[in-house]
Amino acid sequence: MPAYNEGGRIYNNLLKSYEIFKKFRFPFEILVIDDGSSDNTKEEIKKAALCHSEIKLVENKTNQGKGFALKNGFSNATGNIIIFLDSDLEIDPFQVGNLLKAMRDNNAEIAVGSKRHSKSNVDYPLRRKILSVGYYILIRLMFNLPVKDTQSGIKAFRRDVLDKIFPMILCKKYAFDVEILANAIRRGYKIVEVPIKIVFSRKNNMGRIKIKDITDIWIDTLAIWYRMKLIKYYDK
Repeated sequence: MPAYNEGGRIYNNLLKSYEIFKKFRFPFEILVIDDGSSDNTKEEIKKAALCHSEIKLVENKTNQGKGFALKNGFSNATGNIIIFLDSDLEIDPFQVGNLLKAMRDNNAEIAVGSKRHSKSNVDYPLRRKILSVGYYILIRLMFNLPVKDTQSGIKAFRRDVLDKIFPMILCKKYAFDVEILANAIRRGYKIVEVPIKIVFSRKNNMGRIKIKDITDIWIDTLAIWYRMKLIKYYDK
């Protein structure tokens, strides 16, 4: 669970996540990556960790981006199944169970929550939906990915998949998900998309996305295409 300046909610979110995962009746750990927050996020994570040993702090000294945070979290993880889950809990943690079931039932190595699944329930601002559709079209044209939503904040992977893919991943921010999924498909892994419920909780209708973030994700996506299609970097 990557976290950046989530001090106002992270403590309660972690306790909620713990209670939900406890009901799944299998061993788990919650790795929370503080991505160089400037508020009290790290202290709140430590406070939650005092309540339950399964909650563990992973720290980036400076803000590096979601992709870098998840790579750091993975390097500290011990489980055979790795879950990416946004720490703002706009996607409720109980939905992790749906992804795990979908992986099992479809014999898939990867499961991704999809806002575009016909059974999804998404409470999202119109501007976010427009950006999401636009990015999906771009990804479809550039990579021909059979995945309708690369950017949702909940994904599940078999550990061995990430062991093979992560060493080649260069993106540190939002295009990180595209780089992983494009390489997973390139290697022949099976991906199943799962319906999700999202409740938008930010005060403004764009959340934390700024113009610079949009520019960065386009540039990073073009860089992935360049590495994959032109210089064949991922084939090395």
